[in-house]
Amino acid sequence: MLRIEKLSNSSLMTSIYKPTRAEVLAAYNTRLPDVMAPNLKILFSGINPSLYSAAVGHHFARPGNRFWKAIHLAGFTEQLLSPFEDRTLLDRGFGLTNLAARATARADELTNEDLAIGHQVLAEKIEQYQPKLLAVLGVSAYRTAFKQPKAQMGLQEKPLFDTTIWVLPNPSGLNAHYQLNDLARVYQELYSFATQT
Repeated sequence: MLRIEKLSNSSLMTSIYKPTRAEVLAAYNTRLPDVMAPNLKILFSGINPSLYSAAVGHHFARPGNRFWKAIHLAGFTEQLLSPFEDRTLLDRGFGLTNLAARATARADELTNEDLAIGHQVLAEKIEQYQPKLLAVLGVSAYRTAFKQPKAQMGLQEKPLFDTTIWVLPNPSGLNAHYQLNDLARVYQELYSFATQT
């Protein structure tokens, strides 16, 4: 099932076969484990896992999701990582979680209740793990979950406990408002802020 390949640049990359359609559909409402540790520089929070990510067990794994390319172009990683290397982010002081736990085909399948419960669970994680920054990837989900209907992208005025909040665009390929270069530019603003504070 898993295969480790040695790349020419001496990094390890893990690959996995593509899940079948039945495996992807069976991932509905399942959960994806967090990639988290205490005192991270940045905890990235997606809206919720895609069915593909839940099926393979790694964050932002759906083909077409631009998270890994965006964080690389923005300077968070020295090389382009595979979703199957998501745990290596911990070595860089970064972590991954989701605002809502259950996997769906599209984020708009979530209810306001899913997001409200997700906010409560996320707050508990923030209190326990105390990351310096929380980057929420999706302004609409942030507005609903955090009850901030007028929130804009970027630095938020109100922290969560002592954790500063930054809102970024959702990197899903379904988000047509942002091309990859646009994503990289706004993600780079967070990177600059994080490295200066």
